[in-house]
Amino acid sequence: MEFRLLGTVSVDTFTGPLPLGPAKRRSLLAALLLSANTPVSIARLTDSLWDDAPPLHARSVIQGHVSRLRALLVGADAEAYGVELVTLGDAYVLRLPETLLDSQRFEELLTLARGQRSPADAVLMLKEALSLWQGPALSGAFTGRPLQAAAHSLEESRLATVEQLARAYAALGEHNRAAAVLRAEAVAHPMRESLAAALMTALYRAGRQSEALDWFHRTRRLLADELGIDPGHELADAYALILRGDPGPDAGREGGRNAPDGQGTAARRPVRAGGGNDNGGRGGSGNGTVPTARPGADRGAGPDGAAAAEPADRPDDLPGGKGSAPSPTPPRPLPVPSLAGEPHPTDLLPRAPRGFQGRTAELAALTRAAAGEAPVCLVTGPAGVGKTALALQWAHRNPAAFPDGRLFADLRGFSDTGEPALIEVLREFLLALGVAPRRVPESVTAAAALFRSLTDRRRLLVVLDNARHSATVRPLLPGGTDCVTLVTSRHRLEGLIASDAARPVPLDILEPPDGTALLAGVLGEDRVLAEPVAARRLAELCGGLPLALRVTAARLAGRPTWTLAGLADELADERSRLTFLDVDDTGVSAALRLTVQQLPQDAVHQLARLGHHPGSHFDPYTAAALAGTDPVVAAAALERLAAAHLVTETAPGRWVLHDLVRLYARGMDPAGGSAALTGVLDHYIATALAAADTAEPGGEPCFVLPADYHRPAAVRDFVDRAAAMHWLAAERDDLALAAIAARTAGIHDRAWRIILLQWPQVVWRVRDNWSPLLELALDSARADDDAYAESRVLNLLGWVLTEEGRTAEAVTLLERSPVLARQAGDRLGEATALINLAVVQTEQGELDTALEGCGRAVELAREEQDAHTEMLALQHLARMQLTANRPHEALESVRTALDLGPEHEEVARRVLLLTTSGEARLALGEEDDGIRLLDGAAGEAERAGFDEGAVRALQALLRVTAEPEYRKRYEEAVRRLTDNG
Repeated sequence: MEFRLLGTVSVDTFTGPLPLGPAKRRSLLAALLLSANTPVSIARLTDSLWDDAPPLHARSVIQGHVSRLRALLVGADAEAYGVELVTLGDAYVLRLPETLLDSQRFEELLTLARGQRSPADAVLMLKEALSLWQGPALSGAFTGRPLQAAAHSLEESRLATVEQLARAYAALGEHNRAAAVLRAEAVAHPMRESLAAALMTALYRAGRQSEALDWFHRTRRLLADELGIDPGHELADAYALILRGDPGPDAGREGGRNAPDGQGTAARRPVRAGGGNDNGGRGGSGNGTVPTARPGADRGAGPDGAAAAEPADRPDDLPGGKGSAPSPTPPRPLPVPSLAGEPHPTDLLPRAPRGFQGRTAELAALTRAAAGEAPVCLVTGPAGVGKTALALQWAHRNPAAFPDGRLFADLRGFSDTGEPALIEVLREFLLALGVAPRRVPESVTAAAALFRSLTDRRRLLVVLDNARHSATVRPLLPGGTDCVTLVTSRHRLEGLIASDAARPVPLDILEPPDGTALLAGVLGEDRVLAEPVAARRLAELCGGLPLALRVTAARLAGRPTWTLAGLADELADERSRLTFLDVDDTGVSAALRLTVQQLPQDAVHQLARLGHHPGSHFDPYTAAALAGTDPVVAAAALERLAAAHLVTETAPGRWVLHDLVRLYARGMDPAGGSAALTGVLDHYIATALAAADTAEPGGEPCFVLPADYHRPAAVRDFVDRAAAMHWLAAERDDLALAAIAARTAGIHDRAWRIILLQWPQVVWRVRDNWSPLLELALDSARADDDAYAESRVLNLLGWVLTEEGRTAEAVTLLERSPVLARQAGDRLGEATALINLAVVQTEQGELDTALEGCGRAVELAREEQDAHTEMLALQHLARMQLTANRPHEALESVRTALDLGPEHEEVARRVLLLTTSGEARLALGEEDDGIRLLDGAAGEAERAGFDEGAVRALQALLRVTAEPEYRKRYEEAVRRLTDNG
């Protein structure tokens, strides 16, 4: 259990965040947490929850929130964590271990950081402290004055920590990093002079003097324009330091590479044998090369036989050169093996890939990533996506950038043969660099140190292919700032990003044009141009995966009589697609198998169950239902699968499987398909029930749950109607796919329920082509010979057909619905059926029959004491009474309906009732009241996004007034309704 104040006020548990509810309850929790383990009086809580005069019943409101919060904590087994919400007289105290509170951990880390002697250790602790922040403090709460003060204090502490982190970076000489962390905060707090001064200093020490001066003038103008003041002494001192050219106490510790004059770099880096400054070997007048031993030179030899550079080789303008006093302790140069007589630079690269296509953007991204000092470029992506091909293509395109050679090692991180020993890889590298075999150290540590020293003065490319772990890569990183390391991996290697600032270049599937071009590169353009549609279809069936495309091309190349269309037809069958995408020992299945075998068992189980998912995407709740676990375990498994590029996160908390990975996963555990499908169907039912209950509270459930229904371990919590409706809209396609899968599997009782639970969206967007899905639900209900289910589905389907103008079809269906409901003993279902039938009868002119049926529906709802259904019946009865020119009766029905429902009754129904009331007033000649009611109904509908209701109310208004504003609003509502389907 974890309590959060540094961001949204929340309580995280093993199964997810607690549903805290309204902002006032979060404010209460925040006030208690800010004084954790200390009593907080009712008076102080009142100040925290209300800015102005509190209501008379403030104490009761607080007691209610405390009671609900206590129940939530007890339900989350808070006692096991030592958490207890206690009443002490006229106060409350939240007792908890301080380690569970993020603000306390933040302060503890700051205290530890201040006690560190090493700036590097301080950086680690300060970064960990800042990582606890997930947004502005106390977000999601109603911040009364005490909470505002607390939030301000926490924010001040955060900003001070950012400044402290920048100082720690400066102590390490990492001024560019200091500038990076300061810039974001300086932009957000432009008039905080201490931030601006620190940023100016960091920029200046990083050699970015013009940016530093520009930041000073920007801040000075802002202070003058906004506050009418001049810069304070801290900002002025920083400005003066830059103008004086004073390097300051911490400048240049980063090996001199951030020093403004660059002298530190020149003093540390190697010198060209012929004299002159070495400017990093990147061109220009000072372009230097690595010194090499010359045959016959009178030199002393280093311990491994390498020649040592003599002071005579130094230029005059450096310490120890001609014309200057000798240094009392001249630096001893590192031993460099003799490469004399070597005709060409070392090159261990395999040949360039044949038939390489596309990847223009990725090649450019790789070039950008390779800029800077000692860059580590990380090409990541799923098996078969072409990571090695991209790396080799880029490496072969840039030979001149690496005059001292190119090294390559296949680390076989995803191979049946296992990874090579690191000492063997290092041995190969050292031999390639000219070290005698007897001089290669036997330990990894010593060999890695020698490798770093040898590469410190060279311009090398090191390609490390198929790395599995960050720890495997680190000993193989070269030491020179002019060396580039290129790593490929199926894993994200986030550890390498954290420790060595590796720059990721993610690789995705090929687009269809590049996929067909790859086929043409193997088969020849004539064969592809002869069947362009089939070629594109093949590219799509291969999922844009280069490995799958190459296997497909290989099969076709060996069979010149086969057509592309014929092979595409065979690949279209999902049951055999992976078989056709394997050739000899190469193929998609083999590549995926090697990735999967490296995973822990829980991730393997999760992947196997994901293969049986009927939908197109999933979240941790869906994944948990498929695997029979809980969302926390599922989320961890998804992270492991994403790190291995077996699933892709398309949005926060939203994941997808590549089609070929899905087929492979499905074959991993075919016996688990039934349990996975049932689990995800029950998950969708549980979640859709929660969404419907949040979107339209107070209504009678659509149905009783199946006898063998299994509630998931955790169900998503919807904070409000908008969130619930958004989920229903976003999941519409996957809910339909789930219903189809249930119908196909013969699980009919889940199929019609999943469809019927979407009724809030059906009502909201009635003309959005719902009838095909509802007809599938009807087929499922009839397949089980379930009168209860058939009646319920007929009710909704008949109403939708009525709204679509298919009245005759609606009557045929709806006339059966009340009879079926009576057979099933479903009195509320019978009432709903009578209402829907009466609506159709009204449209057909059978007004008396409709009024009688709707009146009977009101009686049934009252007998069952169901206010929601009674309100629905009264709403339609009022509309029919108005149509029958009985406005007094219509007004009475509307009043009765509105008295039944609370103020938060669903917006759609309230809008329709107010519209009917307004039209009744107009019919009675009460024009002002009628216009007022209709205007109010239209306004409510517009604010809620209920365009259908807005159109109805504004139509009625335009019949009695030509007000241009109403005409404009009506046209906008119609346009929105049309645009949204």
